[in-house]
Amino acid sequence: MIRRLLMIVLLLPAVVLAQAPVVLVLGDSLSAGYGLAREDGWVWLLDRRLQQLDLPHRVVNASVSGDTTAGGLTRLTSLLERHRPAVTVIELGANDGLRGLDIQLIRNNLTALIRQARTIHSRILLVGVRLPPNYGAAYTNEFQGVFQTVGKTEGVALVPDLLQDVAEHWDLMQPDGIHPTAEAQGRILENVWSVLEPLLHVTSGSGS
Repeated sequence: MIRRLLMIVLLLPAVVLAQAPVVLVLGDSLSAGYGLAREDGWVWLLDRRLQQLDLPHRVVNASVSGDTTAGGLTRLTSLLERHRPAVTVIELGANDGLRGLDIQLIRNNLTALIRQARTIHSRILLVGVRLPPNYGAAYTNEFQGVFQTVGKTEGVALVPDLLQDVAEHWDLMQPDGIHPTAEAQGRILENVWSVLEPLLHVTSGSGS
């Protein structure tokens, strides 16, 4: 009897962790923390905030530097099966834009990612980004608009610009001019948090 009780106590943390609603972050280098220590990235800061606020969620960061919307599509099915996320944060598209890919292709891929996550009734947060101005006004404006269009058409929560109040400050950007510094990660978290927080409260009672 004592041995059985001891086993239950030892297994309890793992059971609680398995039942915690998952926030899956499917992103690229902006969420993978390129050039940063792991604990400096905004996704890690998000995980820490959830703990500080006693929210039941746990964060799974499935971000990969260099990933595209097409790459995300190849990975998402297995991620959904494994983690059954209550909330799926889709932060992809920047590398598509940097490669000058067709806007319609980006739109189609973002739409497919959203609809795929919805098959398990996951709440969706779409995260938009901006391109550097040297890509030309026509393409950059059309690229920025794709997130607004997909977000509205699919009826999902949207962060219009992940790097708002960051990208325009060179002291908050790494020398490549693309990736934010560690000092910028708190601002990035705030950009995401204002839209993500309502989804967390809605899903606080749903396990993974």
